Amino acid sequence: MDKRGHRFLCVVLSALALPLLLAAKEDPVQWTLNAAGGKNTAGPTAINPGDKAYFELKATVEPGWHLYSPTTPPGGPIITKIQVNANPAVASSAVYRPQPARKLDPNFQIDTETYTGTATFLVEVATVKGSHGDSNVEAMVRYQACSDVKCLPPVKKTVTSPVAFVDGAPPQKLAIPEGYALVGAAASTAPPASSSATGASAATASSSASVPTSEQPWAPFLLTAFGFGLAALFTPCVFPMIPITVSFFLNQGGAAEAKQEGAWRQAVVFCLGIIVLFTALGFFVTLAAGPFGVVQLGSSPWINSFIAVVFFVFGLSLLGAFELTLPSGMLTKLNSASQHGGYVGTLLMGLTFSLTSFACIGPIVGPLLIASVQSKGAQPVVGMLAFATGLAAPFFLLALFPSYLKKLPRSGGWMSRVKIVLGFIVLAVMLKYLSNVDQVLQTHWLTRERFLAAWIILFALPGLYLLGLIPMEGIKRDSQLGVPRTLIAALFLIFSISLIPGLFGARLGDLDAFVPEGSGAGIGGLTASAGASSPNYKNDLTGALAAAGQQNKLVLINFTGYACTNCHWMKANMFTRPEIAAVVKDLIVVDLYTDGTDAESEKNQKLEDQKFGTASIPFYAIVDPSQNVLATFPQLTRNPQEFLSFLSTKAGSTKTAAIAGD
Repeated sequence: MDKRGHRFLCVVLSALALPLLLAAKEDPVQWTLNAAGGKNTAGPTAINPGDKAYFELKATVEPGWHLYSPTTPPGGPIITKIQVNANPAVASSAVYRPQPARKLDPNFQIDTETYTGTATFLVEVATVKGSHGDSNVEAMVRYQACSDVKCLPPVKKTVTSPVAFVDGAPPQKLAIPEGYALVGAAASTAPPASSSATGASAATASSSASVPTSEQPWAPFLLTAFGFGLAALFTPCVFPMIPITVSFFLNQGGAAEAKQEGAWRQAVVFCLGIIVLFTALGFFVTLAAGPFGVVQLGSSPWINSFIAVVFFVFGLSLLGAFELTLPSGMLTKLNSASQHGGYVGTLLMGLTFSLTSFACIGPIVGPLLIASVQSKGAQPVVGMLAFATGLAAPFFLLALFPSYLKKLPRSGGWMSRVKIVLGFIVLAVMLKYLSNVDQVLQTHWLTRERFLAAWIILFALPGLYLLGLIPMEGIKRDSQLGVPRTLIAALFLIFSISLIPGLFGARLGDLDAFVPEGSGAGIGGLTASAGASSPNYKNDLTGALAAAGQQNKLVLINFTGYACTNCHWMKANMFTRPEIAAVVKDLIVVDLYTDGTDAESEKNQKLEDQKFGTASIPFYAIVDPSQNVLATFPQLTRNPQEFLSFLSTKAGSTKTAAIAGD
């Protein structure tokens, strides 16, 4: 390459590297680490070996920029992570974060927690007995700074504070200010001999304090959707089509080699037809639901009534009351178009197959779509993509390995049995949506007891049917009862019997999320009329604040919903734990329902949106009688320790924004 070529290459590389260099230099956040309590001097901080020391990790953020709290829910921006680097003189450490501002972030469509201006984190360090000389405490921070128009790449920095171990140095005492919450701790770096002395501190530091920190559960959701697709393969509308469809692929082309190559190409196009239809369905559901689809879909009486009617029709059809078919004219046109051959014809054949099989697949797709919308984001689209892939994958594999067609079980009575069993299950699912309507409208017709009685019957019927005790299609009176059918029948009957204790008030574990609450049940089963020392107040924040002032207690605000499954789970499984109930009994609890059709629900929605910047439920807040917010906790958690840490927030001199009134 000549000199002109070299010069041109340098100019191009410089132009490409310039934005990266500018972005690397742009950092609107500065960090410092100093001894807490104003004890930082020109020299190192004196620490008595074995004592605890406290440091202020201060972030100074330029105007127009913000940081994300370590407790921002996953699935959005990069959160701020803080850890104390390994040091032989440090046994364990813990980090406390100040109260962040929480609101809906339009860029990520989730509630985020942010800091602007300055944010001071507290770092607690337990030192090792016997340490001596000078040392350094190092805190490593990884964070992302964003403005209203852009986000910078994540940055990692290390800040240092010098310390000196001096025998007899005065202890450093510091009370954690109100509003601060424990967010994590570095792993113990002490030698084994010292670990026992600091075990309690390390254990305390390991608990999280505000929101769940686990990653968004994409993998289980996608595996479930894919599994639903595979399960749909064994429905009566799909299974008989497998040999016919694969034979169509194999008959394309002339010579054997050409047939094999043409078969897998035709199979790919056919599978694309299935995937395109179901993925488009997920896409349109996402557009229709919007960012607040979780609340609208989960609580609207109209939507839940429509879903219940659809599932009722599907259930009766599967049980044999009538046959659901698409308009014959539409199917005839699609089928005729697919007969022209070529890739377009195969693609149309995939679309036709999807539509004709919807009578059996619909009851599987419906709950999957609803569950994905309630998880927000792109899950409806990705969920339908995974479902369609599971449904289409066997067609593609059998086109590649046609010899396995002979090993497939033959169509027969077992398919009718699948259809009947699925019909009973669909009717049971239908009751869930009907109960949502009942709870939101507060008609109290489908009570917990009636709901469970219906479920007990509906799940016992398929068990009795599979045992041959109910004469319906698919099982003859004199047919032999095989081992698989017996075991499946036993599972249905066991599940049915396990629901009976719920009729008499017993808890049902995770199932309580889907079962209506008992009449008048609040958190821990308390109500304002129960005569308890700390009763629940329903939709009466003013009364709860007044009671808190009289009794000198804090108020736990529970933004909840009549049809909210996560809310039901928390009430039934988290608040009933002994350690949680022991703390809740010292609080004034008020349940503010946001998904009803009355004026109170509308008022509660407005309060949650304006004062906390979120519409998600459940959402918990602890306030004092003067209406100052001390701590918040969003959504469901299965970690009792982090929820207990939130509930243990105490009142103090730190005051934040008032929550009542404008």
